[in-house]
Amino acid sequence: MIPLENFLLLSAALFAIGFYGVLARRSAILILMSVELMLAAVSINLVAFAAYLDPEGLTGMIFAIFVITIAAAEVGLALGIVLRLYRERQTANVDAADELKW
Repeated sequence: MIPLENFLLLSAALFAIGFYGVLARRSAILILMSVELMLAAVSINLVAFAAYLDPEGLTGMIFAIFVITIAAAEVGLALGIVLRLYRERQTANVDAADELKW
């Protein structure tokens, strides 16, 4: 069996890369991708801890599916906002979104 520490290191690395992407990028699409990377890291943590604490249970997988569902809804809403921003400003740069009036 793979030790829990390996999953935690993988999850920490993914979360750190996603966090850096959110802070360093200006494109809204790249920021969304970084947020999705962070949510994937959280899902790995949930499944790893659930498998470590209760190998017979499915609690971690259920929570991971819930996180994936919420992430899909978040991406759908955020992409709608990004498309609206692009139509108004002809850029997906988040600095151009200082005001989002019609």
